[in-house]
Amino acid sequence: MAKIKITLTKSPIGAKPTNKKTVEALGLRKMHQTVELEDTPQTRGQVDKVSHLVTVTEA
Repeated sequence: MAKIKITLTKSPIGAKPTNKKTVEALGLRKMHQTVELEDTPQTRGQVDKVSHLVTVTEA
C-alpha cells in the first residue's frame, strides 16, 4: 500500500480542540515533525480536517 509523509507546518496552539486532537492522533507532537503513514481513506480524512496545519507529500 502507498505511504504519505505528513509534516506539521503550523502550530495548533490557536486551533480548535478537535483539530488539536486530530494532529495528535496523526502522531505529530512538535513543529516540523514528519510521520509516514499508510494512505488510507481514514488518514486522508484526518489530513483534510487539518489541511491548514500540515503539509502532505507522497512517499
